[in-house]
Amino acid sequence: MTPTPDHCFVVPAYGESPYLASCLESLAAQTNRSPVVVATSTPNAYITKLAMRYGANVVANPVREGIGSDWNFALESAPARWVTLAHQDDIYMPAFSKRTLQALALHPDASLVFTDYREIENTQQRPISPLLRIKHLLLELAFLGSNHASSRFFKTNSLRFGCAIPCPSATINRESGLRFDTGLRVDLDWDAWLSLAQRPGTFVYLREPLIQHRVHQGSETTSAIETGCRQREDAMMFARVWPRPIANMLASAYRASYRSNRTAIS
Repeated sequence: MTPTPDHCFVVPAYGESPYLASCLESLAAQTNRSPVVVATSTPNAYITKLAMRYGANVVANPVREGIGSDWNFALESAPARWVTLAHQDDIYMPAFSKRTLQALALHPDASLVFTDYREIENTQQRPISPLLRIKHLLLELAFLGSNHASSRFFKTNSLRFGCAIPCPSATINRESGLRFDTGLRVDLDWDAWLSLAQRPGTFVYLREPLIQHRVHQGSETTSAIETGCRQREDAMMFARVWPRPIANMLASAYRASYRSNRTAIS
């Protein structure tokens, strides 16, 4: 099938992830094929070999300045208007591209399209966690039964009580001028979506779970929870949308959830 020129996947790859092959295989198996680019600041033979196996191009970031720099470079490397930053540990269902492109056709003014997801650990799908149920509730409160939100108020509503928008499933309009904050380590997506919510453009929510998001101890998120970085950045994000007392209360509630459910955080 001829690749669709309007959309592409860019995989920000780092090191030698044991899950990269599964990710690339899932992107190659899309029913609507989109070009795939692997963007990396750690070029190596392992990444090159896998990219060649699955028909992806490799571009090397000449600088190593952290995840924000890597994601911005990945966006700049996209050969299409619409780009999905595919996380190297995750698996994309065959219909992901097709459903996303259908949504874009219905909402040409969209700035962000995202889908639902499920969590996997090793090769097994995890039961839906309480945290994931809360995220679903937050999205329903924001979208009120609709699949799109255009006003600043309702777009921001999906982000007031946490980042309910799953980053691995997000497809971004590059013409929005979105950039990730290189000073953040974990909440780059939450920060970016809050900024995007203040700009023109519609958020589109596809309720179909089209991503399998991998939860494992070696993930950046798990590491950030252990070091306290995630908690600090969460407090900063809440302070952007709530008065300080409420922001502190919400941040404290999140800290408690991390202690009781560390490996279920995404």
